[in-house]
Amino acid sequence: MKVEEISEKEIWENFFLGCEEKTFLDSWNWGEFQRKMGNSTVVQKDKSGKIWRLGIYKESDLIAVALIIKISARRGTFVFCPHAPALAKTLTNNHSLKHEVLKTLLKELKKIAKEENASFVRISPIWKNSKENIEIFKNLSFRTAPIHMHPELTWELDIVPPEEELLIKMRKTTRYLIKQAQKNKDIEITKSTKIEDVERFNELYQKTVSRHHFIPFSIDYLTNEVLAFLPDNQVMIFLGKYKNPRRSAPQNLDSSGIKEEIVSAAIIIFWQGIAFYHQGASSPKYPKIPVSYLLQWEAIKEAKKRGCNVYNFWGIAPSENKKLHRNPFGILRGKHPWAGLTLFKTGFGGYKKEYVRTQDLPLSSKYWLNFMVELVRRSKRGL
Repeated sequence: MKVEEISEKEIWENFFLGCEEKTFLDSWNWGEFQRKMGNSTVVQKDKSGKIWRLGIYKESDLIAVALIIKISARRGTFVFCPHAPALAKTLTNNHSLKHEVLKTLLKELKKIAKEENASFVRISPIWKNSKENIEIFKNLSFRTAPIHMHPELTWELDIVPPEEELLIKMRKTTRYLIKQAQKNKDIEITKSTKIEDVERFNELYQKTVSRHHFIPFSIDYLTNEVLAFLPDNQVMIFLGKYKNPRRSAPQNLDSSGIKEEIVSAAIIIFWQGIAFYHQGASSPKYPKIPVSYLLQWEAIKEAKKRGCNVYNFWGIAPSENKKLHRNPFGILRGKHPWAGLTLFKTGFGGYKKEYVRTQDLPLSSKYWLNFMVELVRRSKRGL
């Protein structure tokens, strides 16, 4: 096997047409987004990010690819592979060949890490969480990372069936709330590709952070993400509006006496026949008004119109006891901070997908500082 850098978008994107497991984190446009963002949490003179698109070849056949990102932080630098390596469908159950692919890729990753003075290599695998796949990483001296970078447990929905069939397979409450929202004339869902609507999304998004215990992305991050996928018509902003009569300050009412508020929003990415609910935001102001349910249903219908076969709801919480959950280190914690969001997502029907947990390969003693910092952060977030 050999490793070569891929510089042509067509070759990169066409490879994924034959992949069983993939997400938009593997896409060409995600790489361009990472390059533009600079992949850094520290101030740098040169803000352009370093990425590598590597292809693993068996003779003349491209059998795997991996996007490589250099991440710089105050606690150190590391080399990161999001949802990688992506494999040709023929390799899915060939564990010996998968071992060779990862071994070959690792040699190149170590070279890059040495050149960039990185203290470790991190991979968020796109491989099914199975004993055999975990062993492949262990045999190459990887260890489980203290924190995940991208979802390791996701919820997906097959959206090929007709709309009526999809509704029937939903949780009864979810189906009821969608139909109630459709009847409510004060609810409106709009779809936009206007970059100025990212700011409207962000206003609600920042209010959502404290409720769901996650680290928010900046407005620059959200804007550049949309800009990266916009030229290929692969992104759309959904805004859920509710028109509510104001009971105070009557002098500020418009002629209709109605105030319109954005109470739910989402950024959906469409790539390779899959729609991804990547960014979401909601307001707790009107808990009995099911705007979020109708917004998701409209996003699913838009995905169907675009010819998508799957709707990916992105990350969910482990399906454990509703009052308690164990973190990856076996410590019993309180209710998972994503429990409510998970109940919402799973109500639309579908199935769970679980990937091998994020893996680290320490390359120097500096890794352990990063390990301890991330361990503390995970504990504070209740994950």
